[in-house]
Amino acid sequence: MSTDDESFHPLGEEWEDELETMLDDTEYDSDLGMEMAQDAMRVTKGELSEAEFHERYHEDVMEEFGEDERPTKEAYEAAQEEAKGTASRMLDAFDGDGEETRRETMKKMGVGAAAVGMGAFGTVSDGPEQSLTAAEGGHGPRQETTEERDLQWGMTIDLERCDGCLSCMKACSDENDLDAGVNWMYVMAWEDELNHSPEGGAGVPESGGYTDFNMGSDFNMLVRPCQHCTDAPCEKVCPTTARHTRDKDGLVLTDYDVCIGCRYCQVACPYGVNYFQWDEPDVAYEDIDGLEDPENPDQITHAEYEYGKRWVDSRAPRGTMSKCTMCPSMQDGKQGEEKVGTTACESACPPDAIQFGNVKDEKSDPSQHREHPSKSRAIVHLTNGTESSKSAPSADAIDSALSDGDDLETAIGNVEGLDEDILAVMKAIEIVSEGTEPGDEENNTILSSEQDIIAAVEAFEQYVDLESEEALDELQLGDGSEQQAQFRLHQYTGKPSSFQLLEDIGTNPNVTYLGQEPGPEAQQVPGPTKYEDMELLDKRQEYLDEETVGRVDGVSL
Repeated sequence: MSTDDESFHPLGEEWEDELETMLDDTEYDSDLGMEMAQDAMRVTKGELSEAEFHERYHEDVMEEFGEDERPTKEAYEAAQEEAKGTASRMLDAFDGDGEETRRETMKKMGVGAAAVGMGAFGTVSDGPEQSLTAAEGGHGPRQETTEERDLQWGMTIDLERCDGCLSCMKACSDENDLDAGVNWMYVMAWEDELNHSPEGGAGVPESGGYTDFNMGSDFNMLVRPCQHCTDAPCEKVCPTTARHTRDKDGLVLTDYDVCIGCRYCQVACPYGVNYFQWDEPDVAYEDIDGLEDPENPDQITHAEYEYGKRWVDSRAPRGTMSKCTMCPSMQDGKQGEEKVGTTACESACPPDAIQFGNVKDEKSDPSQHREHPSKSRAIVHLTNGTESSKSAPSADAIDSALSDGDDLETAIGNVEGLDEDILAVMKAIEIVSEGTEPGDEENNTILSSEQDIIAAVEAFEQYVDLESEEALDELQLGDGSEQQAQFRLHQYTGKPSSFQLLEDIGTNPNVTYLGQEPGPEAQQVPGPTKYEDMELLDKRQEYLDEETVGRVDGVSL
């Protein structure tokens, strides 16, 4: 670990001190956890190779945990050459007869206890809570694919459309049966020396501070789920491969059956999004929503894996780590094909601030939102369908409302809900459109809506020439060029910047943000909605008061 006074952790010295104190309360080696976390971030930055990282800690990890299955290519190759019979393979042979659980067996075998203060809580209950043992579809060391995947789930989140309603947090908690305060995502209001939020925080009247376009608030917002990094430091420090990246779609998940609760992943995460399940969860295993398939009562509906069924979805059992999963049971079609490519938080967001999908597909919603933010913002707004926004009329509605000989003013007046601004934005969208058609993949609603808007413009132009000099002038579209159309869209939606959190760390996060990036001195402030009003609890508030998203070295999130 660094010997100077500068914190290695991006969230600052106070956060790092809290993490070290937390590790000191476990029976695991605190210094080892802190040193591995620091070097794991050096690996993502390119300052240390994977091979050097594995070699540097291999003996210490073996001594501390009795196994070293850390997911590096070098580790996999070495693991295949080792004799069988390691603790991991012995666990895979354990038949889970209900008298003791996987984590208890680990403890007896000398692999380590399950959690901070695990003895104070007694043993994990017998029966279903032991979940999916190796006998029900176990696995050996996970082999990382060397092929480039075409699917990577991720998000683009528009912070200037976020109104801080906390609906996404509530939906996540309900979907995953989380205990109060085990928040897998956070919606935070912040301010820094250049950006201020309204005085008073939660309780600001609804009429105070809402803009016509954004439908957001005057607060500066940050939505912080797990970033599902392509190069995740939390995975590098896990001795058991409990924390792993799913080969087929890039989701970074935690196998609750394999997790021993060492909490090293919590220290190594640059974003502060890992949570430890201290006590017995409020929702019993058999009561987890969607666990049982009504048509096949014995069929577990957790997410599918290359190595059989592994429990990574919904709330974690006691003594293990958990975090945002991006709803793998939805992505695997376990909740119906219509939910593939969606998440609970996205579906619950009233202003459509969250766009989820395959970030490697240029036609997907998150990619369109990231690459064409002004146009996509306008499309989302015109098709949002809320009471506070004006929606673009359909082609059929326009065709039934207009007649030959209508002039522009008359035609606009005859179409319900249409005005000059809406029509101008619709025409601007048509002008800048690249003509990309929606693909067959999930979550390309933005391109589908774009086609609907273009069809509506074409229907309008059956009656009124929108490319005449007079019409373009009336709609403030200049000469009708793409440049002028882009300018008109910027007038309507703004020209949002795009950023990722901690880009300099090199983790390659799969969440992109539109809007104002917090500065290095950003601090959390009370937001527009109180947590308790949404039946949520913020146990992390004390950790976030001093430095929400800043860095002591001046590098901003």
